[in-house]
Amino acid sequence: MTLAQRGEGRVNPNPLVGAVIVRSGEVVANGYHARYGDLHAERNAFRDADSRSVDCAGATMYVTLEPCCHHGHQPPCTEAIIEHRIGRVVVGLLDPNPLVAGKGIGQLREAGIAVDVLDAESALADELRRQNRVFLHYITTRRPWVVMKYAMTLDGKICTSAGDSRWITGDAARLRVHQLRKCLTGIVCGIGTVLADDPALTTRLPDEPSARNPIRIVLDHQLRLPLDSQLVRTAREVPVIAVHDKDASQSRIDALHKAGVQTWCCSSLDDLLQRMGADHIDSVLVEGGGTVNDSFLQARLVNEVYAFVAPKLVGGKEAKTPVEGQGIENLRDAVQFSHLEVEHFGQDVLLHGVVSTQES
Repeated sequence: MTLAQRGEGRVNPNPLVGAVIVRSGEVVANGYHARYGDLHAERNAFRDADSRSVDCAGATMYVTLEPCCHHGHQPPCTEAIIEHRIGRVVVGLLDPNPLVAGKGIGQLREAGIAVDVLDAESALADELRRQNRVFLHYITTRRPWVVMKYAMTLDGKICTSAGDSRWITGDAARLRVHQLRKCLTGIVCGIGTVLADDPALTTRLPDEPSARNPIRIVLDHQLRLPLDSQLVRTAREVPVIAVHDKDASQSRIDALHKAGVQTWCCSSLDDLLQRMGADHIDSVLVEGGGTVNDSFLQARLVNEVYAFVAPKLVGGKEAKTPVEGQGIENLRDAVQFSHLEVEHFGQDVLLHGVVSTQES
């Protein structure tokens, strides 16, 4: 799992996969899927073995996900396993991709290789599913995994009554947000946030200046996105998609296209997620205000939440909260979470969990 995690933010929409080759109880080679389009974990492990002049015949390979058996950007990993005469393969999870889905294991067994699959009910299998939750969701639904993120004060405000929101959390917490942006394929905000803050919505990591930027998606029914905004001015370097309704002005559509902005006409958030999935956007970070957050929650589209809490009190009945709208009437209808985690970033606290009140 630790090996597989090294590919985070670089392999989407492929899964995170790690592989180790073991002989006589010792690891003799290892590899992981490092970047989309590059060698898969198994072939990287064999490359490592070849560089060490390790004979893999009869050895055991442990791999976190079922080896692929089809041609994509890379040839099938099952072929490499068979060619290197591996004696046994231990698989962490079956791959639900219809192109694999047990066929990889079948090919290995037909070649005389012993294959063991981790018990699906085991704690380790649960950890592996959590590690690859984005891939598993996307490959089975063809819709992106939706992560909601917000920062609020201890009294639940995302800005003061005058609209001041810079900065609620400290540097360490904001750095964590940029790490999150790197790991997800898209980022969504509403036009209200753009007009108020003129955000860049890019990934800015001091130690990783070339970190991947998410595709920037603005919910903008009437296409009010300013042509001099940071988003539009950088649209040719980092993609921007303005999502509008059918009544949007054609002249605004033409102006945005001329500036390098893509436009999508979507009738609902559900329609938008289907469009994202078709465009290979496997995951999206929602960094909207309370209205956008409420819209995603009401549509039951949120899979995961990152809530940063700063030890500050600002008060104000008119100060905005992370989720606006009408809210629920009964507590039994509240969104609930599994796998809740708590992290500290200086004085700020991060509460992070997967939504458990819906299928994911």
